[in-house]
Amino acid sequence: MKLTFELDHIGVAVESLEKGKPFWETLGLGPMTTERVDSEKVLTGFFELGNDARIELLEPTHPDSPIAKYLSKRGPGIHHICLKVNDIRAVMKALKAQGVQLINEEPKLGAHDCEVAFIHPKSTGGILLELSQPRGAK
Repeated sequence: MKLTFELDHIGVAVESLEKGKPFWETLGLGPMTTERVDSEKVLTGFFELGNDARIELLEPTHPDSPIAKYLSKRGPGIHHICLKVNDIRAVMKALKAQGVQLINEEPKLGAHDCEVAFIHPKSTGGILLELSQPRGAK
C-alpha cells in the first residue's frame, strides 16, 4: 500500500472559541462545529474549507493542557498542522525508522473519531505536526 498524505487542518490556539471565531466568520466561514477532546483537554471548533481542509480552533479546558501551556508561552496563534494519512501506524513506523522524534508512540483518539499522533517540532524544522486517520479507515 502506498502511503498518502493530505492537508487535514491547521490548528490555532485561542483563549476561547468565542474570542477566536469572529475573524473566521468575518471571512464567511461557518458554521463552526465544536467537539470536546478529553485526551487533549481541549474544546475544538472546526471551520470547513472548500477543499475539504479545515481550520481548527483549540480552547484549553484545563490549566495543565498542552494548549494552555502553549498559550501561556506564546499567546494565540498557529499551534500545529495536521496531515491526514491512510495508514497512521505505517507512517509512524517509517518515520521512527528514519530517526524522526515522535511525541506519541501509539496513536490516540482525537477529534472526529480519528486516531492521531504528533511529531516533535525538533524533527520538522520547528512545526508541531499531527498525523490523523479516521478510525477503521484503510
